[in-house]
Amino acid sequence: MSAEFGGRTGLWGKLSEWLRTSGPTEAAGEGGREALLLAAAGAGLPLAPAAHPAPGYGCSCDRVGCPTPARHPVSFAWQTQSTTDRAQIERWARHQPQANFITATGMTHDVLDVPVEAGRAALERLLVAGVEVGPVAVSDDGRLLFFTLTRGTPEDEDEWWPCELDCHPETMDEHPGLRWHCRGSYVLVPPARLPGDDDQSVHWLRGPEHPLPDPLTLLEILTDACARHAGESPDHSAGAWPLHR
Repeated sequence: MSAEFGGRTGLWGKLSEWLRTSGPTEAAGEGGREALLLAAAGAGLPLAPAAHPAPGYGCSCDRVGCPTPARHPVSFAWQTQSTTDRAQIERWARHQPQANFITATGMTHDVLDVPVEAGRAALERLLVAGVEVGPVAVSDDGRLLFFTLTRGTPEDEDEWWPCELDCHPETMDEHPGLRWHCRGSYVLVPPARLPGDDDQSVHWLRGPEHPLPDPLTLLEILTDACARHAGESPDHSAGAWPLHR
């Protein structure tokens, strides 16, 4: 990291405080959970119900040895099921009080998904540079999720970056770099609970009230931060980085 951003400035002190204190209290009550889901839908993020943690590291689905416990939709029709309709989301939230929710990407928004250490460095650089940053979520399993406008299907199909080039939502493969969730992918939307005994969650660092930016305005700094992270990480393992070190 360059000297310009290497120090722990007052700005990064505030970001660190937000990382420590945001999230777990967001979904303290059912009303808070529903309000956060409706806020995400109101910002244009289409939602669908997802699995939730079972005791230990299990999943609420009936799949033996589920590879992505509590991180996947409950319906194979999640792409057509995903909606921003307030009444439908209220019904789902009230009838499935333990359910996580996913948001389908590539419809109205994409998600740039990076290791948390790289994401923290990139976020500081972006804010110091005055770049408009949209919603950002923190996943306690070691990722930062930058929500952006979708690129959709560009006229030049060669410019389209399909998710399969870097990840697939149904795998847990470790990945030291950037995952671009676009058409055909999804991510958990806050508030979401992750498996385990230590109350891990997915929660907002910057909420959905922030306008979605063009992904290309973030891409250079995010990819640079990921390259630095991959070079510095002793095992190049995205999952090896905790939220707080």
